[in-house]
Amino acid sequence: MASPETRSTRRRLRACHECDWLVALPPLNAGEKADCPRCDHTLVTRHHWPAQRSMALAVSALIALTIAIIFPFVSFDFQGFGDRIELPQTATSLLGFHQPLIAIAVALFVMVLPGVYLLGVIWLHIGLLRGESMAFSCGIARSLAHMNPWMMADVFIIGTLVSLIKMAGLAEIDLDLGFWAFCAFTILLLLTTQSIDADWMWFSLTGEPQAPENCRIGQPAAPQGLAGCPTCGLVNRLDDKGQGHCLRCGEPLHLRYHKSLQRTWALLIAAAIMYIPANVYPIMNTTWLGHTTPSTIITGVVELWESGSYPVAIVILFASITVPVLKLIALSWLCYIAPRSRNMHALGRTRLHRMADVIGRWSMVDIFVVAILGALVNAGNLMTVSPGSAILPFASVVILTMLAAKSFDSRLLWDNPSDIAEFQQISLGTKDTTDA
Repeated sequence: MASPETRSTRRRLRACHECDWLVALPPLNAGEKADCPRCDHTLVTRHHWPAQRSMALAVSALIALTIAIIFPFVSFDFQGFGDRIELPQTATSLLGFHQPLIAIAVALFVMVLPGVYLLGVIWLHIGLLRGESMAFSCGIARSLAHMNPWMMADVFIIGTLVSLIKMAGLAEIDLDLGFWAFCAFTILLLLTTQSIDADWMWFSLTGEPQAPENCRIGQPAAPQGLAGCPTCGLVNRLDDKGQGHCLRCGEPLHLRYHKSLQRTWALLIAAAIMYIPANVYPIMNTTWLGHTTPSTIITGVVELWESGSYPVAIVILFASITVPVLKLIALSWLCYIAPRSRNMHALGRTRLHRMADVIGRWSMVDIFVVAILGALVNAGNLMTVSPGSAILPFASVVILTMLAAKSFDSRLLWDNPSDIAEFQQISLGTKDTTDA
């Protein structure tokens, strides 16, 4: 299928979501991409046969997920006592330990959201292949962009491997069909998300309205009263209060995220408070021959290291201790420096925010380890693993820091101090402007 550039005689504009630079997209062939000349953020990536490719991958991934859910996942045998679990039990077993919020989180991040995402991709691309949009296509396309960061099948696989390594010296472990199907599903899901050409998809669904008049490319968009839609990419002109809605997908728009720094600070403070009980209280309780031993995140790392499982200990140390601390420090520093940056070192700071946004989800690996072991090891006083009181605070830390990274507007790092003051006045409603 032809790219949008070859089906349109006018230049198509994009405002970079990370630095607000206004650019005109060049004609792109399949396999090519367009990066922001200011911050290197990828604006558009073209793929060969985008509709057919995404459809095939999404259908394959959905079949693999169905097999992973239906068939046994992992089984173990300990001194004649054996048990076998299916994938949904990693979530439902948490209900028996009075952890409904963690059960919901595991089910959503591992099974529900990926399944809904794949169904949405299939629905959209059926319409694209037929040459006409299906019902609710715009709403579904908007939802796909928001679901992507919260699908954690790849993190769950790492958590499964860590759990199996922990159990390997105590019991005989068998990997069943559901496990291998889930591995295939994880790979196919990643390929599906990478295969989607959002720019081509939106152009094919609804076309693209004419760009606003008097746009000056090679300059920031906000001083021109423009904002790029974070969902579909369309450049829109905002009203005199610096607000509006995307003409193509309906996403709410602001010159800068509404009260970005205040929201980010609030989320970071909440995460820092929750991080204290997450490390003080046990995240997992292990019962062995009638004796229960609680273990915190740190003691769990020490036990793994002393048992010789050095790679696993390093993974848990990095994901559960290092990443949350570094993310809290990095985002706090960015919030502090943003109003004082004066456009200095903006590229490096943008890359720091980009990294903090990407790695935060991997801290969920410890939550998944507890969920898997709690479902698999349930032999009463002989041997049982149950979640500790720290599991909810730690999951809260991960989710709050992810939300903090999403709420921080990296475009503030590129603004001049006078522009920041004006944007904040507009955002707070203390200043009316007739020309953004």
